[in-house]
Amino acid sequence: MRRRQPPTPAPVPFSPAAARAHRTALGLTADQVAAGLAAHGVRLLPGHVLGWEEGRIRPGEEELTALARTLWCPPAALMGTAPATLREHRIARGLTPDQAARQLGLALAAYLRAETTGRWTGDAEQTRLLARALALDLPALLHLTGRTADLESRLRQVVQGRWQSQLAPVARLVPVDPATLEHVLATLQSEHHTPTSWGTTPPPPRPEPVLRFWQLLAEREGRRGREGEAGR
Repeated sequence: MRRRQPPTPAPVPFSPAAARAHRTALGLTADQVAAGLAAHGVRLLPGHVLGWEEGRIRPGEEELTALARTLWCPPAALMGTAPATLREHRIARGLTPDQAARQLGLALAAYLRAETTGRWTGDAEQTRLLARALALDLPALLHLTGRTADLESRLRQVVQGRWQSQLAPVARLVPVDPATLEHVLATLQSEHHTPTSWGTTPPPPRPEPVLRFWQLLAEREGRRGREGEAGR
């Protein structure tokens, strides 16, 4: 019986112009870059470096990381686009799969499965560590762990009924201060149940609950931050 081959990883995002700009800004030749790559465990000819800069070939994950170290810049600076997947966020942070797995307390196979399938099964603490290791904001964290649809469903129930019943489920999805979350959910429900008077101009359309949720959360967190600074 033929064994199934693992899926081929998607190409790593790469900007030839950014690589060339970083090299020239440092005053390095392609030969010097190739020597720098070799010091980081990647042995290639100078022509390979020029091939990257001309867009004829693209570096793999290990090569991109080594190139970033050689050019004294984060890998994200050479990717040319914002990371869109768990794997791309990891690469942008300069982490290998094994390093990421160890930071999260996961077996390597379990972490790689999350990258290849897009399904995250880590617990609350591992999810918090994932956000910290990959510098993810909360919307990105939920998107990359496949939980955005669950949040949207919970927030629709918030605006349709009692927000208190959704506090615990939303808290499991969005790890923020409980008092902040209570305020945001109560405000979200209140805004969607504010009565309007007859004969007045119809109110503008309300934003989607999930969009308004992130807006309210950012406003509340910002206010708490300013109050904290004022109290010092």
